[in-house]
Amino acid sequence: MIGRYLPLLAASLRRKRLRTFFTLASIAVAFLLYGLADSMRHALQSGVDIAGADRLITMHKISFTQLIPQSYENRIRAIDGVVDVTPQTWFGAWYQNERNQLPAFPVKPEAFLRMYPEYVIPEQERLAWLADRTGILIGRGVADLTGWKVGDKVPLRSSIWRRADGSDAWEVTVSAIYELPDGGDTRQILLNQDYFDEAKAQAKGLVGWYLVKVDDVGRAQSIARQIDLQFTNSPAETKTSSERAMAQSFVNQVGNIGAILRAIVTAVFFTMLLVTANTMAQSVRERTNEIGVLKTLGFSNGGILILVLAEAVLITVLGGAIGLAGAWWLGVQFEPVFAQYLPGFSLQGEAVLMGVAFMLGLGLVAGAVPAAQAMQLRIVEALRRE
Repeated sequence: MIGRYLPLLAASLRRKRLRTFFTLASIAVAFLLYGLADSMRHALQSGVDIAGADRLITMHKISFTQLIPQSYENRIRAIDGVVDVTPQTWFGAWYQNERNQLPAFPVKPEAFLRMYPEYVIPEQERLAWLADRTGILIGRGVADLTGWKVGDKVPLRSSIWRRADGSDAWEVTVSAIYELPDGGDTRQILLNQDYFDEAKAQAKGLVGWYLVKVDDVGRAQSIARQIDLQFTNSPAETKTSSERAMAQSFVNQVGNIGAILRAIVTAVFFTMLLVTANTMAQSVRERTNEIGVLKTLGFSNGGILILVLAEAVLITVLGGAIGLAGAWWLGVQFEPVFAQYLPGFSLQGEAVLMGVAFMLGLGLVAGAVPAAQAMQLRIVEALRRE
């Protein structure tokens, strides 16, 4: 049925080509912004989505920049429900120049790998990392960014930690490269905690925070409270939360991504709705005589309604498709730039499907009033108008 309207729809779009162009351009920009905003949301949210629900983070009550004693580890490990514990500290690593910041953390290798079984590492490389105190485990994202390979000796520098000899250069060897099968963020460097403790010049006996694995996700909040009670009224009180909650808190420092996205989408789509509705209203007014002729030739009121609605939907779908294609193309072209700061910046299939739903819905809404007016137009009145 729609097929017989295609020549009429094509003729309508060609009638005022400049107006059609600007209408399509405004719709394309709206969906381009939507696609880029959703890509940003996905990049920031991806780390939260893959964070383990059975892992807790115990940090200083004031801030993660405040250090806590290493002696807390055994006290945390003794709490019922705790499966494993490993310390972590922000290393403040950079390579070649201080603008090349890399997330790096000293950890206890065996405990860390038990806690993160999702890390995929070749067995030979895993054993090499465990055996070499100066070895580091890096993610595939770091390897792609820096060009490092297994066996390379890397002059890693720290903006925070100095060695006992006063140098900020830490000579380490790339022992292994890990990957994540779920496509998570692999821009991370893991050093050996023992090597870090021995070589650092300051803050002996202190760590940044503890990663804690629990045996029952349902008891995670209860175990977190027990951990914090252990250190109440101590010089370094703690705050324990799930790894997922911690990751979400870092994202929330940027802002409520969902609310920002909704605000952007609402603003641009409302504007687009007004533009499209105005275009359709003008188009119907200019074709009053033509509509009268179509009714004279046998087109029903329902047929006229469908014709106008189809034209509105066609405009929004064409413009929306151009906009989403542009968002996808920008994500692909700028992937090397975003890889260091926003891994995962890409247009997702769910966003495309939602975009298609927006195109159809907004097209129908924008064309509803003009379509209803065209349907109710009487043949005599339509043919009298010039």
